[in-house]
Amino acid sequence: MASERSFLKELTGIMLPVAAQNLLSSLVSASDALMLGFLDQSSLAAISLATQVAFVLSLFHMSYQTGASVLAAQYWGIRDREKLEKILGISLRGSMAISSVFFLLAFFFPDWLMRLFTGDGELIALGAQYLRIVSFSYLLMGFSQMYLNIMKNSGRVARSSCYGSATVVCNIVLNLVLIFGWLGFPALGIRGAAIATVLSRVLECGLCGIENRRKGEVQFHLPILLSTHSELRGKFYQYMTPVLLNYLVWGGGVTMFSVILGHLGSDAVAANSVTNILKNMLLSFCTGIGAGSGIMVGNRLGAGKLEEARAVGGKILKAAVLFGIGTGAVLLALTPLVLALAGTLTETARVYLTFMMCMSSVCVIGKSLNSTMVGGIFTAGGDTRFGFLCDLINTWGFILPLAAIAAFWLRLPVPAVYFILNLDEICKIPFEIRHYKKYKWVKNLTEQEELS
Repeated sequence: MASERSFLKELTGIMLPVAAQNLLSSLVSASDALMLGFLDQSSLAAISLATQVAFVLSLFHMSYQTGASVLAAQYWGIRDREKLEKILGISLRGSMAISSVFFLLAFFFPDWLMRLFTGDGELIALGAQYLRIVSFSYLLMGFSQMYLNIMKNSGRVARSSCYGSATVVCNIVLNLVLIFGWLGFPALGIRGAAIATVLSRVLECGLCGIENRRKGEVQFHLPILLSTHSELRGKFYQYMTPVLLNYLVWGGGVTMFSVILGHLGSDAVAANSVTNILKNMLLSFCTGIGAGSGIMVGNRLGAGKLEEARAVGGKILKAAVLFGIGTGAVLLALTPLVLALAGTLTETARVYLTFMMCMSSVCVIGKSLNSTMVGGIFTAGGDTRFGFLCDLINTWGFILPLAAIAAFWLRLPVPAVYFILNLDEICKIPFEIRHYKKYKWVKNLTEQEELS
């Protein structure tokens, strides 16, 4: 009994700060879309498509974060601060380079990017305004996301989440001020949402800079960015590359979901936007378990406690199922309230929204399990290839071709296409559970012979 209490205390101590930050991050997207939704449906649809660019960038950031976490969580298990700083340097070099590419594309070619998602001229024009301004935030994210990630993996989960949360609160307040023109500011609409995002990222980098002045902690300094760290770089990319491929395959699939729905009309886009906002907000606790599982399991693996890591993984998996069921129930219960508040949506969009909310309430259980196993437990032990192969075969080999045929050849109704797209999270579960029980992820990566 004491062991169970100790487990729950450790899990909630890591999970809740991460979940709170994820929830607040979701609230930024919610505030952007819902506040613009009060203006008109076109603004809501345009920003939901424009933010897909940031979503794709976040896939690269998440892959560098995960690659860093695979090693950092285990090295923190043996308190090797020097290695952690080198891992920070490696992840920063990569993330800042990728962020620069996305900045250049969004600033100079925003119209071209929007045409990838929709052929609607009004949505392209609105989305391009947003992208050109928000592109500056991509550069800032390249630094802040890597720094906050290393904080989470070096015993500073609470402070990292507080800084991220402060950034989110700032974004929401600035949205109110700049979108609607509060406190004497001009009402800037979709441009105001973009400016708010940039200013909030400035705050986030400032908080990271303040944190970096603390002595005795894992810190950023120029030599770690300039050095190649050849002794760790190969091992870092060995684990990061499959994760990057996995995120690109999965995230590319999610983006293609938006592309398919984007070509089915603004009603489908608007309904999907509202559904995703609420689903992502409620999934914050499930993804928090995923992040917590990676840190908890990784710490034990790095310390050589392999059997304990295996036992903890099993407990976390059971918790993920319970949180997934709870999340689905809440999402279903919120459906009537969401419909009552969705006053600017057309009647067709409201019908789509009802179906999407009900379908999503079932699929979040699968999402909870997927993020815990693939994004947490497997990667903690360096088992990063499975997720890539699973998403490649399931998403691109099965779900997307079937959905494209249903949408553009058979011309099935939007709810039928949405049903097919959401089978993605369900179909993977049996294969992931089977792989989990092979226990290939139970591996200590800090042993000297592994890093030589």
